[in-house]
Amino acid sequence: MALIQGELTGNVIGAAIEVHRQLGPGLLESAYEECLAYELGECGCKVLRQVQLPIIYKGLQLDAGYRIDLMVNDALIVEIKAVKQFEPIHDAQLLTYLKLSGLRFGLLLNFNVPVLKQGIRRLVHG
Repeated sequence: MALIQGELTGNVIGAAIEVHRQLGPGLLESAYEECLAYELGECGCKVLRQVQLPIIYKGLQLDAGYRIDLMVNDALIVEIKAVKQFEPIHDAQLLTYLKLSGLRFGLLLNFNVPVLKQGIRRLVHG
């Protein structure tokens, strides 16, 4: 049975908290991505990593180099960061990914914080 959006988001946040508990801040984004994908898989979620996201320009599908860090259950985009603080460009990036993918819900997770709760942003497109 498919999870409703709130449950899915809650599962992802719970898995991210576990990864942060185990690893702490200071690693590369790729390390957090790998471990979060593992945790989500253990929870029974379908996880795709580094999903190519083309743009449609004048009717042509073009690869502009966009890659979604994690797509969970074909319903939620997760963008992973390991930065000092969120910047407006991070929101813009995730909102662009949501628009291009046709999905509504996304999470920005910044693992470079003392407590992961400080590094979570939920975004909705549309």
